[in-house]
Amino acid sequence: MPDETKNNNQQLSTRENASASSLEDDKLVLRAVSGDQVAFRTLTEKYETPLYFHVLKMVKDKEQVRDLVQEAFIKAFDNLELYNTNYAFSTWLYRITTNHAIDYLRKKKLQTTSINEPVKTKDGEMNIQLEDEHASSDQKIIRKQRSDIIHEAIEDLPEKYRVVIKLRHFEELSYDEISEQLDLPLGTVKAHIFRAREMLYKELKDRRGEF
Repeated sequence: MPDETKNNNQQLSTRENASASSLEDDKLVLRAVSGDQVAFRTLTEKYETPLYFHVLKMVKDKEQVRDLVQEAFIKAFDNLELYNTNYAFSTWLYRITTNHAIDYLRKKKLQTTSINEPVKTKDGEMNIQLEDEHASSDQKIIRKQRSDIIHEAIEDLPEKYRVVIKLRHFEELSYDEISEQLDLPLGTVKAHIFRAREMLYKELKDRRGEF
């Protein structure tokens, strides 16, 4: 038996009293780490619905919940090498998803107060004025370069993926609206968006040294 296989089996057997389902997850993780797309899909299909209802307890926008779950999957699978099989994969995945949802809620809360809108006080309305001392020309250039790289990555996507990403994130259409506009089944739209995000994430990860 090759040493690598021995190591894998030892890794799978380190957790006592693990359920059959959890041990099966560990095997799928090892396959996914080696690039097995079938294992990746199997894990996604197993946990997609439970995670959806988990996040729905925190975020009430159902379409946003779908996006958050898909993004959490991508984040998790991009870091599979860091998963420690001394703990259940489901526990690790739920923690990543929960943290991702909490980050979304925090950012949303920060955006609820616009610096361009007057704030009502007991003395009347007050406009918030912020100095632009930190918005240096270098920072603006970096932001512009980052934006250009993202747009280039989107343009490099196959057409069927590029179209749905633009409709979803640039025109902010709902899944149902995209389905109707493109005359595609709703499930196909969701699958295309998920796959497009996978491809974008990989492309941007490969190019992260550029920004």
